[in-house]
Amino acid sequence: MQTNNNCIVIFGASGDLTHRKLIPALYNLFKFGRLNKFSVLGVARSELNDNTFREKMREALLETEETTPETLDAFCSHLYYQAVNTSDAADYGKLVPRLEELHTKYQTNGNTLYYMSTPPSLYGVIPECLAAHGLNEEKDGWKRIIVEKPFGYDEKTAQELDVQIHRFFEEHQIYRIDHYLGKETVQNLLVLRFSNGWFEPLWNRNFIDYVEITGAESIGVEERGGYYDGSGAMRDMFQNHLLQVLAMVAMEPPAIINANSMRDEVAKVMHSLRPLTQDDVEHNLVLGQYTAAEIDGKEVKGYLQEKGVPANSRTETFMALRCEIENWRWAGVPFYVRTGKRLPARVTEIVIHFKTTPHPVFSQNAPENKLIIRIQPDEAISMRFGLKKPGAGFEAKEVSMDFRYADLADEQVLTAYERLLLDAMKGDATLFARTDAVHAAWKFVQPILDYKDAGGRVHEYEAGTWGPVAAEKLIAKSGRVWRKPSGKMKKKV
Repeated sequence: MQTNNNCIVIFGASGDLTHRKLIPALYNLFKFGRLNKFSVLGVARSELNDNTFREKMREALLETEETTPETLDAFCSHLYYQAVNTSDAADYGKLVPRLEELHTKYQTNGNTLYYMSTPPSLYGVIPECLAAHGLNEEKDGWKRIIVEKPFGYDEKTAQELDVQIHRFFEEHQIYRIDHYLGKETVQNLLVLRFSNGWFEPLWNRNFIDYVEITGAESIGVEERGGYYDGSGAMRDMFQNHLLQVLAMVAMEPPAIINANSMRDEVAKVMHSLRPLTQDDVEHNLVLGQYTAAEIDGKEVKGYLQEKGVPANSRTETFMALRCEIENWRWAGVPFYVRTGKRLPARVTEIVIHFKTTPHPVFSQNAPENKLIIRIQPDEAISMRFGLKKPGAGFEAKEVSMDFRYADLADEQVLTAYERLLLDAMKGDATLFARTDAVHAAWKFVQPILDYKDAGGRVHEYEAGTWGPVAAEKLIAKSGRVWRKPSGKMKKKV
């Protein structure tokens, strides 16, 4: 499948995201025939030229991708670079002749995709500077702009950023990227739910006891301490990634599969989240910060000892929240969401816990029925249920039926950035956040931010554990438990 012909302009082209994610994604799209007439124009302050930029990207690709000299040379011939002071509107004039040249050379009809791989402080600046030279106008081809997270810092700044960008780009031109939504298993969640008739009767308050969503990382903040300390687990993971995943679990079936219908249903979920009260943030929220510990015989630093982190920081590296959705389908069903750094495994998964049988005929400790949807790593779906344990009697034993994407050895599964870049070039906004959903998410989490600002408690937890003891107590209050996943799913039974 060919995409619309276009020029991809990457602001922040000398940064980590460009050489680690964006260029490899574009290279693989090219390698597998998904790109035809295209060019990539890197833009940053660094004084590079076309050749030095190509060489840097070539080195990055050789480190991370399987390449052949012929394919690598062919791809790199589409790469160009323009040094621009991204804070100076006048300097953007340099882009006008470069883009005209590239559109003519590659016959891309003026179609331009702008990717803001920059610090958030430039998210409002770049659209204004582009507009100063008419580079946002669609009279000579479409113009789209991809905005990386975070979409604001709180409810107020998110609204201000929205106003800034909308002064120069219409909503249909704005693509707010969340790479979690580009993951194959997140998309397959929708197919699993809406293409199989036997799930729908069970996907509600009558049969589901609770829903658990975990986004765990085994690493600490690494070299990102300075950035992370201004963000924390709530802003870095919960407000964008995990709330979007929650919405995909809880949404109603769309009338049709297109961007507007899908995003309408996501927005409805965000608006249906029960507002957090003072009692909620005091009793249904746990914030934590990891401390030094020994993991696999190696001493690891606590958060306060990480590079760039102030010695008195109260930034949370872990959060757990019990929340509810106030609508007909989900009334009374708790959603437990947790995320953290320096946990025992790197894993993101959804667990649907079905209600137990009303009368345990075969065992007082009959296995739970669970549907486990693994988003990363080792993308998979697993169904857990009870069968008879071999031998005398009728003791029930938990067994599973598993599907792993790795078993599709002959299929090319696009990575998250490959899928989302391809969708943006095609003009498919289905997996991108819409402004109303973004505002609803910030409105929901604002009480958590207010609680933090007012000195709310941040619990300590040892690196390598599943978070503070308070998080275990949070879910245990209702007789439930967190699943403790490993980094790998079982192989197929």
